Amino acid sequence: MGYNWLMSDLLDLPVTTLAGEKTTFGMLVVGKVELVVNVASCCGFTPQYKGLQNLHRSFADRGFTVVGFPCNQFMGQEPGTNEEIAEFCRSTYGVTFPMSIKIDVNGENRDPIYATLIAAGGVDKIRWNFEKFLVAPDGNVLGRFHPRVESTNPRLLGAVEHVLAA
Repeated sequence: MGYNWLMSDLLDLPVTTLAGEKTTFGMLVVGKVELVVNVASCCGFTPQYKGLQNLHRSFADRGFTVVGFPCNQFMGQEPGTNEEIAEFCRSTYGVTFPMSIKIDVNGENRDPIYATLIAAGGVDKIRWNFEKFLVAPDGNVLGRFHPRVESTNPRLLGAVEHVLAA
């Protein structure tokens, strides 16, 4: 995968959940392996929510979680309020994994979590909705996956299995 930068400060960065709770990334994921995904409700990739929820449920008992970060920077594909996003995710896809309030993942107002993830990958921006970062419990960024890579992709599943087995 080519990634393995220690990003322990990632764990200390602030997050506000969709429910309005202020916390840190580390407290949100409490020592788990995470798949961090910028999400949107009106995107061609939105059906990936179903697979992400299945992935979250399948590996939760082994210390894994998906974390969603709604973003409206890609053709306005996440236009709802935080409350509307939460309701859509819950009622349409049964999402139970943690999600933040709507954030920017690119540009001048980029959320510090995404600034840190992007710096770890040595790139300058997120390409589109549903880009994924695999992060170890200690904050190491272990991999980055294109938005078209779905949760059933063997490369993604293998990476998750590998880090959970370590």
